[in-house]
Amino acid sequence: MTTDHQDTDTTILDTDVLVVGAGPAGLMLASELRLGGAEVVVVDQRPGPTTESRASTLHARTMEILDSRGLLDELGTPPCEPRGHFGGVPLDLTLPSSHPGQWKVAQTRTEELLQRRAAVLGADLRRRHQLLSLEAKSEGAGRGRVGRGGVEAEAIGPYGPVRIRARYLVGCDGEDSTVRRLVRAPFPGRDAARELLRADVSGVEVADRRFQRLEHGLAIAATREGVTRVMVHEFGRPAAERGGAEPDFAEVTDVWKRVTGEDISQGTPLWVNAFGDANRQLAHYRHGRVLFAGDAAHRQMPSGGQALNLGVQDAFNLGWKLAAVVRGSAGEDLLDTYHSERHTVGRQVLANIRAQVELLLGGPEVEPARALLTELVALDGVRQHLAGMISGLGIRYDVEGAEGCGAGDDFGAGAAQGVGVGPEIHSDEHPLLGRRLPDAWLEPAEGGARRRTTELLRTGRGLLLSLDGDGAPALRATAAPWSDRVAFVADRPAAGGPLPAGQALLVRPDGYVAWAGSGPAGLARALTRWFGTLAADR
Repeated sequence: MTTDHQDTDTTILDTDVLVVGAGPAGLMLASELRLGGAEVVVVDQRPGPTTESRASTLHARTMEILDSRGLLDELGTPPCEPRGHFGGVPLDLTLPSSHPGQWKVAQTRTEELLQRRAAVLGADLRRRHQLLSLEAKSEGAGRGRVGRGGVEAEAIGPYGPVRIRARYLVGCDGEDSTVRRLVRAPFPGRDAARELLRADVSGVEVADRRFQRLEHGLAIAATREGVTRVMVHEFGRPAAERGGAEPDFAEVTDVWKRVTGEDISQGTPLWVNAFGDANRQLAHYRHGRVLFAGDAAHRQMPSGGQALNLGVQDAFNLGWKLAAVVRGSAGEDLLDTYHSERHTVGRQVLANIRAQVELLLGGPEVEPARALLTELVALDGVRQHLAGMISGLGIRYDVEGAEGCGAGDDFGAGAAQGVGVGPEIHSDEHPLLGRRLPDAWLEPAEGGARRRTTELLRTGRGLLLSLDGDGAPALRATAAPWSDRVAFVADRPAAGGPLPAGQALLVRPDGYVAWAGSGPAGLARALTRWFGTLAADR
């Protein structure tokens, strides 16, 4: 357990994992680490959850993740919009999912939800703590270098210095990450050349605009509950050098008037910011005992609401893996799959955002490309491919080779329903392998009420799901040595659903299918790969 004691005027904490940053990614990671049995301390320099709803969209895959941990009831029924966009071109995001489309949830609400979850599970959250330094505990590694023996971090809290000794540290501290700077992690890419100004304003009346391209720029406006969010870009206007400061409201009103001809200066700004088209990604998400997730690992314009969702999904991928390593049930090579899987997804998302930025912020010269894309998205294969990237439903991990993953087009549930025009699939490759487990109804073999596959993921353990209904003795016997970390369930799939009757699926704690088959061949190898060697073999 996390221990806390004093050494002169310094508070000393010992823990398994130190998470730096209590935004959505850091809080999701803390929750998953605790669910997996790891002790975790979270430090954040802010006094509380954000009060600025900079991100307001949860995409389908993130909603599925929250559902798999039983968190959706607390959200109620947020507004859902099936239509999104790609570079401002309207795009239907509907794909086979329990929560298709994009769901409007303020970032304040998301952080409150995840903070409560982390606290209930026992995470030690320390607000008003600023990270100052970190160093490796192993011999010969200097300050800012990461070794194999763990990490020591120095922070300043409201009551004085704090030293935190952890086996691992994860930087979830945003695009200006202190952890990334201290580790001196290579962060290639490009700085912002253009920007969007954004403000939430009360006391103004302007027409809603959905990516309206005018002669002098781009204007966006939407009003909810008496507050109008405006975003504006003036064609040809470069990103300003702000030195970390935010623009003032006068700058927003001046640019808005030049682009739209409207005066919103009489409104009251609730908050104002600017976000540029910088596009950078860490070369490596893992540096020894230090890892990165969320905006600390990648910097991008939040086009299509992808940034928050990308970070939460980073954390969901990492949490169970790091907990397994800390518990000793898996080797450190499992952490390498975090980089190979999520770096590939991040690279693909950053690429689609670069394309969207050109379509959004480019001047009249991009109109032919926009016209062509408008025609192409009418083709369902194109629409599905783009929707799969933005929603996160198109992810397919390389669970056999760990060489990354692809954002294909056969969307898991849709694969079993003939949806999509995905990449070449080898004849011996199961269509669900590497994809998320579809949300589907199951009929318990021993009677009782029907249940959803999603409900079986609530514990955060692995799942071996036999779909032939007879208990599959050979499968059960093969998986028995891993019964402390993999649950065995023998049910029949409901008729007409997306799951293949008579087969079995090994599902990771993050909901992705790691093995599929009709018999035990290859199952023990997959169990070892994803759930570690047995205690007697370690």
